[in-house]
Amino acid sequence: MRPVPVVIMLAVASFASAAAVQAYDPLAKSADVLPPAPLSVADQKRDRSIPLLVSLPKDLAPAPVVLFSHGLGGSREGCRYLREHWAGRGYVAVFLQHPGSDASVWRDVPQRQRLRAMKQAASMENMQARVDDVAAVLDALAEWQQQAGHPLAGRLDLDHVGMSGHSFGARTTQAVAGQTGWPARDGPDSRIDAAVIFSPSAPRLRSAKAAFGSVTIPWLLMTGTDDVAPIGGATVASRLAVFPALPAGGKFELVLADGTHAAFTDHDGLRQKPRNPNHHRAIKAISTAFWDTYLKGDAEAKIWLTGDGPREVLEPADQWQSKE
Repeated sequence: MRPVPVVIMLAVASFASAAAVQAYDPLAKSADVLPPAPLSVADQKRDRSIPLLVSLPKDLAPAPVVLFSHGLGGSREGCRYLREHWAGRGYVAVFLQHPGSDASVWRDVPQRQRLRAMKQAASMENMQARVDDVAAVLDALAEWQQQAGHPLAGRLDLDHVGMSGHSFGARTTQAVAGQTGWPARDGPDSRIDAAVIFSPSAPRLRSAKAAFGSVTIPWLLMTGTDDVAPIGGATVASRLAVFPALPAGGKFELVLADGTHAAFTDHDGLRQKPRNPNHHRAIKAISTAFWDTYLKGDAEAKIWLTGDGPREVLEPADQWQSKE
């Protein structure tokens, strides 16, 4: 047999890669979803109840699990667009609610006192409680997976777990997924395989390199050029300081042009300009491709994510970069 010319082989390979990218669509729904299930984790060691809202595919096969931690003053109901999309892509989406830094902080407080109440809730004590909440929820999921008659019994692929969060939830995600220097923690939770972090931030009292230089699992960071909040003191510069400090290997960053702190939520935010309607589209597509790559091992998703795929859903001024 005559050897195939190298030029033809390269052309065929290029065509195959292009076809894979064209075939892969992270915005297409791939699974029917059950109605969301309100659940609760009873952490008896801390005398603490952690509300959850869980969306999962109708398919009875075990599915990878993605956790989400809300921002300060939020709830398990927040970021519904992400929960519904991820579940519709074949993931068990577990959205946590953190007592002490959730909506109860401001809901029954006079409006003029709400900002002060929120600032008080942004404490190290509540930060540690959130970190412990994640561990408690992962423990409970492992128990429920084996508990006959439980709605989640046999439904969870706990060998493939993603962690995500926004704002205070981003800090929570950073703490459990590889950032060093948090009190009362010896290291990242080994049960977490990948992380998506909305509005990340670098610490004030130590270098970003010291905090993030030893992260070993894949991280996807998302922020915006106007991503500032009235509480916490994080600046755009502190958010952008995280990515350069990360080691290579499955690290990605998206910076949305004119993206505000509320760009990643279901609302436009207090006194912030209306959201660019393309932002949610880009957030859903790129986060899904990331989960598909690192939780499902989807080769087509990886071609899309590491190739020209993200540019298909981004606008020209959006910034996208990676460290492979």
